[in-house]
Amino acid sequence: MSRTSRPMPSRRSMLYAGFGVFALPAALAACGTTEEGADPAAPVDGEGGGDAKGAVVTVPKLTGIPWFNRMEEGVKLYAEDTGENAYYQGSAEADAAAQVRVIEDLIASGVSALCVTPFQPDAVEQVLAKAMDADIVVITHEAPTIENADYDIEAFKNDEYGINLMDELAKAMGEEGEYAQMVGSLSSTTHMEWVDAAKKHQEEKYPNMKLVGDRVETSDDAQKAYEGMQELLSAYPNLKGVQGSASTDVVGVGQAVEEAGLQDTIAVVGTATPKDTVDLLESGAIDVIQFWDPGFAAYAQNVVARTLLDGGTVEEGADLGVEGYSSISIEDKIIYGDKAWINVTAENSGDYDY
Repeated sequence: MSRTSRPMPSRRSMLYAGFGVFALPAALAACGTTEEGADPAAPVDGEGGGDAKGAVVTVPKLTGIPWFNRMEEGVKLYAEDTGENAYYQGSAEADAAAQVRVIEDLIASGVSALCVTPFQPDAVEQVLAKAMDADIVVITHEAPTIENADYDIEAFKNDEYGINLMDELAKAMGEEGEYAQMVGSLSSTTHMEWVDAAKKHQEEKYPNMKLVGDRVETSDDAQKAYEGMQELLSAYPNLKGVQGSASTDVVGVGQAVEEAGLQDTIAVVGTATPKDTVDLLESGAIDVIQFWDPGFAAYAQNVVARTLLDGGTVEEGADLGVEGYSSISIEDKIIYGDKAWINVTAENSGDYDY
């Protein structure tokens, strides 16, 4: 690989139109799906991509949902800022095997670096090992236990994020009653760390609350979360709260709560995007969403990938040039941002346009 030295990009004022909002054309928000029958390794919608040879390619869990559309915006901004051959590519399927196929094709295409958010971390270990054997730099996100990567980037420590979610849920529930938890996948390291930390914190701090049932697995699908919530309402008539993990969980849960007219009875808290939940926040069907900016995370991944490709090192306290990653900490090969989560309620949901 060519390792021509290039400077790390500095932060730009256009990144901040209010806290965490990109000043990008609205048209970008609609990008990110792979049409049925299309080559999964072709750049999504043909825009923002380029010659795969030597490229830094960001591979999301799946395309076509707001969370990962936002991630694509971050990749495009990085490419605009730096002039790098960097683009975003994934599968529209919520399926680990589909993501592996995308990565396999990118390896064969001769990319220089892969920035991957694994759908299931254990499912991509083998293909990421293959990438590293081919001298491809690998930077993951939402996969702190991954083995086959140069670095994993996290916006925060997962236990702290899960604890904060529980504090919000407990407050909304009046610190008592039955609650349930949802995850996109039982194999998702981050989701499981959030719910495990939340449950432990609840048992220590909120003894009048009780987790009921098994974790509901939703495959990052709002419809499955909706159906799961209907089953919970039937099985647990005294349910008072739900903690969601995938960005689509509280969307489906909130719809079920709203349809049942239980906005004042059941508290709903979880990770999601403001644009996806604004109506449900305003109706009271969702109480609080918590999130970090996936666009900023993708930008940071690309910065680290380029630094390694250029033969540089990533140092404790470094500024990666984007909000939430201005003074990173490093433990083993995990890079942590600056507790870069945001809490949104009906009162401040209008402050964010994604």
